[in-house]
Amino acid sequence: MLNKVILIGNVGADPEVRSLEGGVKVARIRVATTERSYNSQTQEAKEFTEWHSVTLWRRQADLADRFVRKGSQVYIEGSIRSREWTDEAGNKRYGIEIAASDIKLLGRRQQDSTGGDQQNGQNASQGGYASAPAPKPQAAPAQEPLDNPDDLPF
Repeated sequence: MLNKVILIGNVGADPEVRSLEGGVKVARIRVATTERSYNSQTQEAKEFTEWHSVTLWRRQADLADRFVRKGSQVYIEGSIRSREWTDEAGNKRYGIEIAASDIKLLGRRQQDSTGGDQQNGQNASQGGYASAPAPKPQAAPAQEPLDNPDDLPF
């Protein structure tokens, strides 16, 4: 059996980072992936954007805290986790999240002096993304189990 997810997308907001009791760092980011398709019969292009909640633990959380910002392009590997909790009003809530086992920084969307996307020169060949400093390769830590989602700080 296999539960593996690979995402390449853009971060929608700065990471939410917390330290749990015992000093374990956890971060949550929202990543947007966009699929594009073209229908040659109707000559219409369509885009569909999906938002993913990604939870990072320990070293990956520290990496996100230090280097990931709104607009960063990231590569995420992980697995799908479902959560169930009761909100403040007593309603049962459900959610799907990605428990990341690896994160790689791919770049950041560049803007020109007018506030528009920079599409000329070197960045045009990279789809408008500038390279981010590559983090030192590190072994992925063991994932923190999600036995009790009510304990998560998000």
